[in-house]
Amino acid sequence: MLKITLEYDGAPFVGWQVQPNGPSVQGAVEDAVEKLCGAPARVTGAGRTDAGVHAHGQVASLEPSTELPLAAWTGGLNAHLPAEVACVRAEEAPPGFDARRWARGKRYVYTLLRSPVRSPLWRGRAWEVRRPLDLLAMNAALPHLRGRHDFSALRAADCPARTTVREVRRLAIGVTPLPEGELIELRIEATAFLKHMVRNIVGTLVEVGHGKRSPDSLRELLESGDRTQAGPTAPPHGLVLDEVFYLPGNADPHASEPEDEED
Repeated sequence: MLKITLEYDGAPFVGWQVQPNGPSVQGAVEDAVEKLCGAPARVTGAGRTDAGVHAHGQVASLEPSTELPLAAWTGGLNAHLPAEVACVRAEEAPPGFDARRWARGKRYVYTLLRSPVRSPLWRGRAWEVRRPLDLLAMNAALPHLRGRHDFSALRAADCPARTTVREVRRLAIGVTPLPEGELIELRIEATAFLKHMVRNIVGTLVEVGHGKRSPDSLRELLESGDRTQAGPTAPPHGLVLDEVFYLPGNADPHASEPEDEED
């Protein structure tokens, strides 16, 4: 089995998963594998990123029909991948390795640009917010989201996951001052995610930052389980799948398949 780590710009794709309505990242990788090996192979991604969502550390698994040196995999795939996708690393994996089922957690990063004027350089990489944000209030809301909760109120209306309890291990906001405004990064690590969960969290926290809701309202929101009481879904282009976590040595966790319907 082969484990590959991918970086991609999600703007031109309908998402990770192959779909009939446009190009997908999975489709681009499978096409590159077929061109390199001369035979098709099914590629399984650790996270089903949505249309427009980017990745810095997406992980995928496949069972290739051809044995190649690891360096040849990286260079060979990049020779056939579109410019928006790159294989940054290839590793040998244990038999039966499944990038999705064996994942023990993921980290996403969402970037907001708080600036009174638009930024062409950050366009497509950050949600540009014009009004000031109360970062103290936003930070005060974070403890209500950390830990194990039912995140029904913060998932997409069409999320198909059968269970909605997830454990948020880490959640923090980082700020980088700019000459005009600031760059704000929300970093969230969890065992698994529901569809649009991160983007709905961000949209709700922005409402806190704008004084439209109190930090304590997030506890009541989770208890309600009502998506209509949460904030808007943040734009996809500010979201990056940063890293996928596995047991040391990519060991088999002997766990059931996670119901991971992601952004």
